[in-house]
Amino acid sequence: MILKEVTLQNFRNYPSLSVSFSDGINVFLGENAQGKTNLMEAIYALALARSPRTSNEKEMIRWQEDSAKITGKIQKRVSTFPLEIIFSKKGKIAKVNHLEQKKLSQYIGQLNVVLFAPEDLNLVKGAPANRRKFLDMELGQMNPVYLHDLVQYQRILKQRNLYLKQLVTGKAKDEVYLDVLTEQLAILGADLLVYRLQFIKKLEAWAQPLHKEISLEREELTIAYKSNVELSDEMDKDALFLKLMEAFKQGKSRERDQAVTLFGPHRDDLVFQVNGRNVQNFGSQGQQRTTVLSLKLAEIECMNEVLGEYPILLLDDVLSELDDERQTHLLKAIEKKVQTFLTTTSLDGIKKNKIDEPTIYHIKNGEVEMEGV
Repeated sequence: MILKEVTLQNFRNYPSLSVSFSDGINVFLGENAQGKTNLMEAIYALALARSPRTSNEKEMIRWQEDSAKITGKIQKRVSTFPLEIIFSKKGKIAKVNHLEQKKLSQYIGQLNVVLFAPEDLNLVKGAPANRRKFLDMELGQMNPVYLHDLVQYQRILKQRNLYLKQLVTGKAKDEVYLDVLTEQLAILGADLLVYRLQFIKKLEAWAQPLHKEISLEREELTIAYKSNVELSDEMDKDALFLKLMEAFKQGKSRERDQAVTLFGPHRDDLVFQVNGRNVQNFGSQGQQRTTVLSLKLAEIECMNEVLGEYPILLLDDVLSELDDERQTHLLKAIEKKVQTFLTTTSLDGIKKNKIDEPTIYHIKNGEVEMEGV
């Protein structure tokens, strides 16, 4: 999968931009606040119809403009086609091959990306919400059904939480409606869990040998799915549904006391262990970074396994955060098989001899110039 070119209109500090890319490693070079990360954000937003940096999409629209537009030319093994996403104060419009998509789940997955930024180093030691987001973003790109089910789950969850509050305050009294919402949530929750558990097994299978290689055979990585409902990999959708319903039944009084839904995928987490010890609590910073690097490289391979094509890799100022050894493993793993976009303020901190003929773009004040042109 290759992003051949991208065009921006009124996106962040770019009033207008059109730029073509190489199939290999593309380096965005420039000082801070010149537009490097904005260009990276645009590629991510073209793929996922959202920003990795902000939940307020209006921030992506250039000052005093009504909308921002990103278009890109995507090349896959069997076809080449345009993608377009427009962010406005009224919402967003997504088009595939010039045709507007009624649902974002039909749009997302046309261009697959893996983003690795300094904040991703918090994936292991950060809050559980970071790891749930990681799961949802990667699965959502690979499986439109998962993305559709996730949107429906979040909608029912919001309704159920609201109704629990209304029951507690006496504004509502109908227990039957709560039961209906509970069953709907358990059905969707079981669907999500099936996909998550399958994905974790695939991810671990790819991440384990990668982690072992990076740690020079010293460390063994395991990934476990952590839920407040008793689960196992062998459970099918029906068994998972029954487990969720049982948890809701047993926890009914607790949910009433707290007026919030306490069970389901929205409360779950991942546990990473190295040599049997929880990396989040007991791992060194080096072990935590090796774990995240292994996960990111495993993501790339998982996507290729599921989709039959490698995703695009976005490295946003992350190489400076990795030591020489981890830089080497990262660049060696993606060499000549993954189109890569990399931002940096200087090439000094990058092992240039490990990057095979990069295409360098100098970025200053929202203007992009390819080196040598």
